[in-house]
Amino acid sequence: MRVFMDIEASGLTGDSYPIEIAWVFEDGSGGESHLIRPAPGWTAWSASGEATHGIDRATLAATGEPADAVASRMVAALSGHDLYASSPEWDGKWLSDLLEAGGFARDALSLRDTEAAQAEVIAETLGIDLATAPRDPGEELPTAVETIMVLAAMEERRPHHHRALDDAEEERRRWIKVREMAEKEKGWMAG
Repeated sequence: MRVFMDIEASGLTGDSYPIEIAWVFEDGSGGESHLIRPAPGWTAWSASGEATHGIDRATLAATGEPADAVASRMVAALSGHDLYASSPEWDGKWLSDLLEAGGFARDALSLRDTEAAQAEVIAETLGIDLATAPRDPGEELPTAVETIMVLAAMEERRPHHHRALDDAEEERRRWIKVREMAEKEKGWMAG
């Protein structure tokens, strides 16, 4: 099953680390959010990051869960599922850091871009094989898929809350929106 996740971090630098992680399954079930107490050696902190997400170090120290416990919970809950995030480069780095802090291989779980989940559900709904669909030169996705993704993005412009569960749920809502738009397109094509 597809799982949409988001990670908030101590900042946007190479030595930043995850401070909050959340996920929700495509059917809306299994939503979890965890504040993460920094692991030993996780010391980088950005005041501008704190201003963005509103989570301070004192809160993490007082109420955050140990990084290894969060990593163990993630592996138990998410192994075997397809994980998606809107920023897989950053979220993937922080996910790897969290897994490593929990004693897991950095690639025990991996992320893909949420846009891939959107393209896949549109293609599934319209009966398009993304691997073999004809494309114009230089085009990454078939026109019907790309058009629906662009229209959905235009309709769904909402601000990020910069809290992990809110942002993961927003990614899920956007995925549902493109699926619904693809279903309408399929109906128009059949009619």
